[in-house]
Amino acid sequence: MTEVLARLDGITRHFGHVKALDSANLEIHSGEIHGILGENGAGKTTLLSILGGIIHPDVGFLEVGGSRVRLQSARAAWKMGIGLVHQHFTLVPGLSVLENLALGRRHTGHRWTLHLKEIRKEASQLGKLTGLTVPFEASIEELGVGDRQRIEILKALLRNPQLLVLDEPTAALAPAEIDQLFRLLRTLAEEGRAVVLVAHKLDEILSIADRVTVLRQGRTVMTAVRADVDTAILTDAMVGSSSSEGEAPITPARNALPALGQSSDGLAQNRESGNRSVARLKGIDVYSPQGGLALQDVGLEVMSGEVIGVAGVEGNGQRELALVLSGRQQVASGKLEIPEHVGFIPQDRNREGLAADFDLTENVALALHRDPQFRSGPLLRWKLIGLHAAEIRSRFKVKSSGVRALARELSGGNQQRLVVGRELSRLPELLIAENPTRGLDFTATAFVRGELKKLAHDTAAGVVLISTDLDEILEVADRVFVILRGKLTPVPSTHDSREAIGAMMLGSRLEVH
Repeated sequence: MTEVLARLDGITRHFGHVKALDSANLEIHSGEIHGILGENGAGKTTLLSILGGIIHPDVGFLEVGGSRVRLQSARAAWKMGIGLVHQHFTLVPGLSVLENLALGRRHTGHRWTLHLKEIRKEASQLGKLTGLTVPFEASIEELGVGDRQRIEILKALLRNPQLLVLDEPTAALAPAEIDQLFRLLRTLAEEGRAVVLVAHKLDEILSIADRVTVLRQGRTVMTAVRADVDTAILTDAMVGSSSSEGEAPITPARNALPALGQSSDGLAQNRESGNRSVARLKGIDVYSPQGGLALQDVGLEVMSGEVIGVAGVEGNGQRELALVLSGRQQVASGKLEIPEHVGFIPQDRNREGLAADFDLTENVALALHRDPQFRSGPLLRWKLIGLHAAEIRSRFKVKSSGVRALARELSGGNQQRLVVGRELSRLPELLIAENPTRGLDFTATAFVRGELKKLAHDTAAGVVLISTDLDEILEVADRVFVILRGKLTPVPSTHDSREAIGAMMLGSRLEVH
């Protein structure tokens, strides 16, 4: 029998009137990888935040190494060998990557200073081992979600934890990076350490976990050995019976999308389907904050009624491409044509998608304040915006206490549902979506992917899906491009397999016959 490193017993936690955890339990053994599953708002992040010393339970207790403890801070958890990689990044924006990796570290003989030379050496070695390479001198503010995720993982590994807790670490990583990370996690388990892994992809959990725990509505409803479960069993445990839970599963309502967010000018209804150009880029160059070319001679035409998928490893220019297409980035040269009505689902919902201290209605208003339907002269029609927010909350299953709940009170997945619902309901002529299903459970992921296709095919909008998830690209896109070192290359329809696109992302040339 392996040693029990940590146990959470009877954990209950409230946030205002919302019960995030309801007598939840979790037992973590040495030498194992323990997968945690659950729908958005099931309580996964809250439970792990208690284990990581971020928050305290209202009821219940935590044992570490056989002794009851009350962790007063994340530092206290680290001292007990518990390392937490957060779903929401905790990096300091004004510092460099290397300085962030050094935070919290103490070296013998350097009590009051950060010994950056030693940390750079350790991080470089760890980067080679894991495949997670990061630009040490860059400022955090300059980096995208993928780089930030790599830094968070490296920061935790540098502290050599006995119990490593990873909350959705793969959401912004490329397939090759995920494979290499999983190999490292298996090595840690074989060394006698424990790994707790939260993921929304069932295949990831099934491929790596030794045991699995499922949370539903704040309760632990299953803990089982991997060999005793499969996709069907886990899905049933996560979702449960719709009649017993009092809530119907998320399913796209037929013709529901055009009923939401219709502009007073009937924009969506007046569009022509077919071969109409929605956006056009020709010879576009864009410089990165470091001064190099982020986009080089990019050409792209988005047609009405189609979904274009752009695949690429983070840091190859897809971020700049999204900003250009959404009208948020000036170009150095080239010709850009985009429509007036552009929707944008950003890669980082916390920095760009939401105002944390605004409630749901106010966050919806951020995208509607210029729409004549929601204005009365210079004033906003708050009652109508509130009704619209309530409709988005209902249709996209945003779990909250109501439309007056603050965005910061929502789980990460429910924050993403709000952003996606807000942008889709506007019925834009062009929608730019950066990793739109990041942080969503499998039910919501399927729903959102269906809605992206419906937006394009039913309302003649153009959709550009920029994603690190190749399965998502292949499922949703009508045409696929790969972006590598700032250059956009179309994928021939005869070479649009997962393996072929993955090879192109890494720089391999396709031989087209």
